[in-house]
Amino acid sequence: MTLLDRITTALPRGTAFVAAGTAVLGAANYVHLAAAGHSLAVDDMASFSVLWTVVASVGLGLFFPVEQEITRVVAARVVSGDGARPVLRRGAALAFGLLAAVLLPLALFGRQLADLFFNGDTGLVVALGGAFAALACAHVTRGILAGLGRFEAYGTQLGLDGLLRIGMSLGLAVAGVESSFVFAMVMTAAPLISVLATLRPVFRGARCGSTAHWGELIEHLGLLVGSTLLAQLLVNIAVISTKVLSTNDDALVAALLSALVLARVPLFAFGAFQASLLAGLSTAQAEGNTLGYRRMLLRAATVTTGLGAVCGLFAVALGPALLPAVFGAPDVLGAADFAWLSLGTTLYMLAMVLGQALLTSGGARQQLLAWIVGTTVLIAVTLSPLELRTRVEIAYAVGSLAVVTSMTLALRARVSYRSVYS
Repeated sequence: MTLLDRITTALPRGTAFVAAGTAVLGAANYVHLAAAGHSLAVDDMASFSVLWTVVASVGLGLFFPVEQEITRVVAARVVSGDGARPVLRRGAALAFGLLAAVLLPLALFGRQLADLFFNGDTGLVVALGGAFAALACAHVTRGILAGLGRFEAYGTQLGLDGLLRIGMSLGLAVAGVESSFVFAMVMTAAPLISVLATLRPVFRGARCGSTAHWGELIEHLGLLVGSTLLAQLLVNIAVISTKVLSTNDDALVAALLSALVLARVPLFAFGAFQASLLAGLSTAQAEGNTLGYRRMLLRAATVTTGLGAVCGLFAVALGPALLPAVFGAPDVLGAADFAWLSLGTTLYMLAMVLGQALLTSGGARQQLLAWIVGTTVLIAVTLSPLELRTRVEIAYAVGSLAVVTSMTLALRARVSYRSVYS
């Protein structure tokens, strides 16, 4: 058996389909930002960047937990032979309830938000609401598809979303469009079209079943939203901290942002098996297959660690040269900087794997507590008297390590860790 065969076998079923879609969508994000950057004026690009960041962080923090809960519940129903359509109805109602809670303040305080974040452009407030609505639809349907094990359709939705973003963004750039609102609306149009294109397998697979109770979906939702938002804070805070703590070191801020882009390359590959891992762990838990559960968790952790290590070595070796050559960033970071950032990324990915295990084993509260611990450690290191560059890089790594440690201790109390080969 080749190394590729071993890795493929170790990963949850359906990872390859999700991997292809994730790769296209990941590339699309870079193309979208690059096309906007070359087309928009500086002020417009600044506003667009703020909107893009809010959608990627807050939107993910609100609606990805809904997808996770839908996946978990549907996967358990598949094991018991029950239909998923009631879960689809409840999940959609839940997602649109969260959406309404987000859209209300946008409607009430749109002018103030536009002045504060978007240089007075209220159109971007509208685009922000549209992007949130698209995410709500996408994550509900993805939750159903993942729970049903229909990863071909799941990957298709991701890939189509990415292709549409690439095509639309490049088309706008070639056409000479200079409107930040038009570029922002790509984040609404592309995911909505991809959802419509994959609705058939959603409804075909979601057959009638027993009533879905609200408690199944919302019991841990608040904990999941908190965990996801703190996870996004941990992985994004280095650049923000540098901007807040240093008002005159623009070279470091620019270089650090580019370095983080390079260090996070393995996150795109890692995201490929997050959905299939959650479905696989949920299925094993519902079947009472403790041995299979432990094996899947161990293999996922092993592959994640290996992926982070390999990509980290490349980042350390090539990163300092790639920054000025590819990104035009100031040449102020070295191999040690990339080592800390790569270590933080590897530990962050491992924390995400362990978080899936805590979620499926009923430890959502412990998952949130672990992210609180990690965030506390990150803040403490960030506010330490170390050199600014050193402390924000170490804070990322040490904060992620604190999350991994906390989750590991919590899991030991929930899952028997006898040898998987016994």
